[in-house]
Amino acid sequence: MSKLAGWMSVILLLFLLLAGVMFVALSVGATQIPFAKILSLLLHGNDGSAYYSILFKIRLPRIIIGFAVGSALSLAGVILQGMFRNPLVEPYTLGISGGAALGVCLGIVLRINNVFGTITIPALGFLGAMAVIWLIYFLSVRKNIMNLQGILLTGVMISFICSALFMLVMALARMEDLHGIVFWTMGSLEQSDWNLIKVIVIVSMLGLCAAYAFCKDLNAFALGEEEALHLGIATHTTKKILFVITSLLTGASVAVAGIIGFVGLVIPHCVRILVGSDHRILLASAYLAGGIFLIACDTIARTLIAPMELPVGVVTGILGGTVFIYILSRNQGGR
Repeated sequence: MSKLAGWMSVILLLFLLLAGVMFVALSVGATQIPFAKILSLLLHGNDGSAYYSILFKIRLPRIIIGFAVGSALSLAGVILQGMFRNPLVEPYTLGISGGAALGVCLGIVLRINNVFGTITIPALGFLGAMAVIWLIYFLSVRKNIMNLQGILLTGVMISFICSALFMLVMALARMEDLHGIVFWTMGSLEQSDWNLIKVIVIVSMLGLCAAYAFCKDLNAFALGEEEALHLGIATHTTKKILFVITSLLTGASVAVAGIIGFVGLVIPHCVRILVGSDHRILLASAYLAGGIFLIACDTIARTLIAPMELPVGVVTGILGGTVFIYILSRNQGGR
């Protein structure tokens, strides 16, 4: 009972922190909005002021995307690190980001978005990510046996190949296309299409529900694959399903927000230090913490050199890398 009470306290604290970060993100920016005005607009709706348009058409969509993408990437990181038993594995290690970047790059260079509209870029990013996922799965499954180390090595090599092809396409691209390509690869939460926002929110929440169906399996994987098999876990089927879940979470995130690194690597580490390695609490805690972290990073990106805006991937890279180095320096003898 005491463990459950401790877990509930952690979740409550994260919800309170999420609410605080969201209110700060709604308030600060090139135009400051008082907290009292935010509460009034949230409770009473449109009052005809410019604050309403800024709040509901610019800042709120970014916050929703930030929470959904940050949660999805962090959740994918927890699952992959638990499944591979490797603390350095993250959603982008498997080459998913490279495939998405290559798809978007080709779309911009070939001007496909001029034919099919704004939905083209996210769609090409998702298709590129899923193409890499399918290729990794096809190359790594032999005689109906999924080898985790084989998946990891194959993903890393495919990532290098995609990066090389990406640089080749950029070298051949027109100058006017380079800005859009580079900006997308650094990540952005500036997305006004509510259909895409709904998709990433639904994928993120369904991913959490699906992951919880395998929390005991992930705890068993921590003992080793053979031990998990002896405990009655259908390891082969479980690995397939978990791989699909993390792939969809990562692919959808990359398609909507571009490449945002370090969230799926650093947040699972930080949360694991705070709550332990039991996936019954780790999954939910990392889910909330990932959303909080990305919302906070996007707020910094919007306000640090306002009215100009930094790509959110730059902020997550700097903060995430700094935090990760600090954790390693404090745990030299640890895992």
